Amino acid sequence: MKEKHLEALLKEERVFSPSEEFSQQAVIQDPSIYDQGQDYLSFWEEQAKNLSWFSPWEKTLQWNPPFAQWFINGKLNASYNCLDRHLNDWHRNKAALIFEGEMGDSQVLTYQDLHREVCKFANVLKSLGVKKGDPVTIYLPMIPEAIIAMLACARIGAPHSVVFGGFSYNFLRDRVQEVQSKVVITADGGFRRGKTIPLKVNTDLALSDVDCVNNVIVVEHTKEKVHMEEGWDLWYHEEMAKAPRICPPEPMDSEDTLFILYTSGTTGEPKGVVHSTGGYLTGVSTTHRWIFDLKEEDVYWCAEDIGWITGHSYVVYGPLANGATVLIYEGSPEYPHRGRYWEIIEKYQVSIFYTSPTAIRTFMKWGPYYPQKIDLSSLRLLGSVGEPINPEAWVWFHKYIGSGKCPIVDTWWQTETGMIMLTPLPGITNLKPGSCTVPFPGVKLEIVDKNGDPVPYGEGGYLVIKEPWPAMFRNIYGNPEFLQKTYFEHWPGVYFTGDGAKWDKDGYFWVLGRVDDVINVSGRRLGTMEVESALVDHPLVAEAACVGIKHELKGQALVAFVVMKEGVQGTPGLGDNLKNHVVKKIGALARPDDIHFTTELPKTRSGKILRHILRDIAEGKTIGDTTIVADSSVVNSLQSNYRR
Repeated sequence: MKEKHLEALLKEERVFSPSEEFSQQAVIQDPSIYDQGQDYLSFWEEQAKNLSWFSPWEKTLQWNPPFAQWFINGKLNASYNCLDRHLNDWHRNKAALIFEGEMGDSQVLTYQDLHREVCKFANVLKSLGVKKGDPVTIYLPMIPEAIIAMLACARIGAPHSVVFGGFSYNFLRDRVQEVQSKVVITADGGFRRGKTIPLKVNTDLALSDVDCVNNVIVVEHTKEKVHMEEGWDLWYHEEMAKAPRICPPEPMDSEDTLFILYTSGTTGEPKGVVHSTGGYLTGVSTTHRWIFDLKEEDVYWCAEDIGWITGHSYVVYGPLANGATVLIYEGSPEYPHRGRYWEIIEKYQVSIFYTSPTAIRTFMKWGPYYPQKIDLSSLRLLGSVGEPINPEAWVWFHKYIGSGKCPIVDTWWQTETGMIMLTPLPGITNLKPGSCTVPFPGVKLEIVDKNGDPVPYGEGGYLVIKEPWPAMFRNIYGNPEFLQKTYFEHWPGVYFTGDGAKWDKDGYFWVLGRVDDVINVSGRRLGTMEVESALVDHPLVAEAACVGIKHELKGQALVAFVVMKEGVQGTPGLGDNLKNHVVKKIGALARPDDIHFTTELPKTRSGKILRHILRDIAEGKTIGDTTIVADSSVVNSLQSNYRR
């Protein structure tokens, strides 16, 4: 951290204000809520009272950096908060889960239905010897049984470790061994783009040399014929048929572990992020209700998988704690055609739609033809999660999906934060395309220089969190030293997010990307997001990723990988045209040295662009492990076609 700050070059002047009609009906209508959040302990204590506690806490916070404890000695249960407390009135018959399968199959579970299934499966786990504190590994597609399994684990106090169904057997094996699961929950297979994913086969391979597992529970989903070892493999439906329908929730201490979720970001070895119960549930339920302006009649769709933190926080625990109707979809947006998402929105009258910038840029690449064929008038709020969203992608999303009337909540947060940290409140926040606006009430973020001092408005620096927050991770599983070294070693008691950011004259935050991805050109530090946004601003460009490679004179040269919109043909001079567009948009300093055209970018299965792989390709280095890449053929194609 030798440099003082990052360059803040991109200028975005467009502002979108919520309509008077939306503001008058919003859950949060009074801007003074931010003043209330200044006393963050009192603020979060009030929000925690919205949960159902078996016994109250004795102290709100114990903070010994980097370790926090919230709502000390309070007792509650996450499953109870997501289910039981909704059964005392008409909510028992409200739809809790709406499932749409890739093959067109569907299912609706009311809160009463979901409670019954969760209790039964909790009893199945107990019958197999799973006790409070025993980790359980879940390796399932995006089907109701995945959420049932999570809530059943929470009900008996068994921390769950969800492994995304798209990961290989090697990844699964390592995760099972690390947490020493007694039980693994999987399926015969899953559906993706019309093909089946062999989950049971992968599970068998993963567990072939693992000795901690006693049983594998298999959900019959694709009807593929799979090997079932007697006494070891158990069919989910057979065990459920024998299970009692009543299972009292286990009283859990606020600080008891709710789940372990492995994340590697875009580089490095996966790390097990540990989240607790009381603080996490307080954070995700509050942020979900306020940010998504939740109403009783809403149909809420977060188009993310439970294998990621977004699925944990804003598909399962936040929405269900709030009594929401949650839509889940197993398949991909382009199968059997590119209008599938929009058909689902129309079919179920979805009113809140939360997805990733990667998906939005993909929709933009395909063009407005598909959403314009469908009635999307049920939508009233849109959301973005994942990487920073380019301003032009934001505007496209607002225009073609939101019909120019839906506020967009552009959210920034991490697996480690557990909950959304930077976000608009849609009834009171003026929106700027590309900005995740300001911190959620009760959360304190700043942008600082290398000394930890705030940079002036209009400049860039390092994004940090200055005070503890309830949903913050409690540890790195099996490696508490990593917690201090990675997140808290730079400035005492201050959490370093690893991201660079700037704030504008109004105090709005603009995340510039990982500091690891910052490009150092002639001693000037550029965030990848700004250059990429300038490229995507060009009417022919759908997506872009920028990396810095070694350069003898400038230190680093800027290389851009660009995906054009559907039907656009490369023409002589297009590269120069794009370079000049960047200069016009943000200045000569950001002019790419080289532009490489490609049809796809390497991404994780959660949609994050793997810039370190692009950097290795541009520098001609050998590409290492590509396990985390969603489609390894993209890497092979880039290597074959990259010109040096």
